[in-house]
Amino acid sequence: MERAVTFQENCQHLLDDYVACYRVGDAVGCAAVYAPEAELYSPYGPAATGRAAIKAAHQDWVAEGAEDKQIKVINADCSGDLGWCLAHYSEGATGMGTSMNILARQSNGDWLITHCSFNEA
Repeated sequence: MERAVTFQENCQHLLDDYVACYRVGDAVGCAAVYAPEAELYSPYGPAATGRAAIKAAHQDWVAEGAEDKQIKVINADCSGDLGWCLAHYSEGATGMGTSMNILARQSNGDWLITHCSFNEA
């Protein structure tokens, strides 16, 4: 019998997809892990609301290149269709910090980030 994927593993897979897109400069792919009405708060730029604004923010960020970007989920949990994950990120030029993410299960069963706050270490 196959072991069920945990919510924390789902979060890590989602953030792994994000990192893969970030490393190759794909702002559209980065924004795709966010829900259409998501909110992003970051010390690296102004707040962004909605996937288009999140994509625009990422266009500037990924243009700088980040082949060494990493994100590791530290802790995560969910209840019903809502969840959260705390992750540690690191990137050569930017440094390191944590991100707190709120996620919602979509109608197709996928999880997307609805709120994200990056915090420098």
